[in-house]
Amino acid sequence: FGTQKHNIFKKQGIPGPKPLPILGTLLNYYKGVWKFDVECHKKFGKIWGLFDGPIPLFTITDPGMIKNDLGPVGIMSKSISISKDEEWKRLRALLSPTFTSGKLKEMFPIIEQYGDILVKYLRREGEKGKPLNMKEVFGAYSMDVITSTAFGVNIDSLNNPKDPFVAKARKLIKISFFDPLFVSSRLFPFLIPIYEMLNVSMFPKDSVAFFKKFVGRMKENSLDTNQKHRVNFLQLMMSTQSNSKDKESHKALSDMEIVAQAIIFIFAGYESTSSILAFALHSLATHPDIQKKLQEEINLALPNKAPPNYEKLIEMEYLDMVLNEILRLYPIGFRIERVCKQDVEIDGVLIPKGSVVVIPVYALHHDPQYWPEPEEFHPERFCKENKGNIDPYVYMPFGNGPRNCIGMRFALMSMKLALTKVLQNFSFLPCKETQIPLKLSQKIMLQPDKPIVLKVVPRDATMNGA
Repeated sequence: FGTQKHNIFKKQGIPGPKPLPILGTLLNYYKGVWKFDVECHKKFGKIWGLFDGPIPLFTITDPGMIKNDLGPVGIMSKSISISKDEEWKRLRALLSPTFTSGKLKEMFPIIEQYGDILVKYLRREGEKGKPLNMKEVFGAYSMDVITSTAFGVNIDSLNNPKDPFVAKARKLIKISFFDPLFVSSRLFPFLIPIYEMLNVSMFPKDSVAFFKKFVGRMKENSLDTNQKHRVNFLQLMMSTQSNSKDKESHKALSDMEIVAQAIIFIFAGYESTSSILAFALHSLATHPDIQKKLQEEINLALPNKAPPNYEKLIEMEYLDMVLNEILRLYPIGFRIERVCKQDVEIDGVLIPKGSVVVIPVYALHHDPQYWPEPEEFHPERFCKENKGNIDPYVYMPFGNGPRNCIGMRFALMSMKLALTKVLQNFSFLPCKETQIPLKLSQKIMLQPDKPIVLKVVPRDATMNGA
């Protein structure tokens, strides 16, 4: 029992770690999924087989295969899905207009105000001389950006960490991938429709109910034509309902779909933005020459601490290089997974219906074949001269192909704005609490082993002391 599929890889000569009955290879994730993927890549090469419980995972790192699988005209683009294919196309078409450059420019001043709050907070706390936990600081910034741009709510969670809205949002992002519900659905996929029927979810019921109620209130307010509404993603999603001429509304987002997208926005946006910013500042603090070079570019682009704008952020080449290198070193989306809806053959490998194709992004980003000295922080990898030589199927911090991350430009904008604001005003230095070199946790999510703690010094002080 629980081993009937275990010969699926042997038949095709595909190597992989030996699976256990029922559990498959899941127990190996306790060492960290990213670490397990790197080990397998070194041991088994460009393709290997895993089992999440009974589900076969075809794991591939060959760029040619990945392109054939995930590219716009690849085999998997027609045979894979996270949501059902037509449903996904519909959702993507409805959500894409909310992430246009025009909409992002409208939201820029909203995000900038939280960059200013961040600077004031760092100045106040930095003056006390105590080192600061970067995840806590940038977690608050990320939460403020998400709540304001997604929900139109002004909170300032740096100074109001106990706000009820923040408390409910934080509960959503504390779910564990070792939650019995998550584990049981991986081990026994037949339970998923039963859980759905019983309305059982990994997300806390009180938080979900809170956001359902909030969406309902916002919908009522949106009907008030006399009331001015600040642009936010929730408002833009609700506009698909009022703009849709189709009364059956299959071309509009339902209330539950809006709630689901809002929750995903919190879950994905908070973790990725706050973690990447914390990793970035650790790398800059431990590489002062790179930090100085980036500050010089910011000074040149924005003299006398001029406020940044959308166009200036896009123009800063070294900022782009630094952020790209951080996303290579620490891809928060360290795996891409796609479910195969039908039997397909890819480069001579038969992938049966119900199997999963896995792209181990972290392992690819740390492969010395593509990245010399892969553990080193070298932003020059992404300079103009080198960027054209990078295979897009070995660098995928936001995925690739038709199903890449829809919020990519928004995430980059909020990260670039935060880095520009803080580096205009401060230098970040290691202190005795700073872990050097940085080690990653063995948890499921890509996190540092110890909190990233740094000393924050106003640039006026560093310049005066020079």
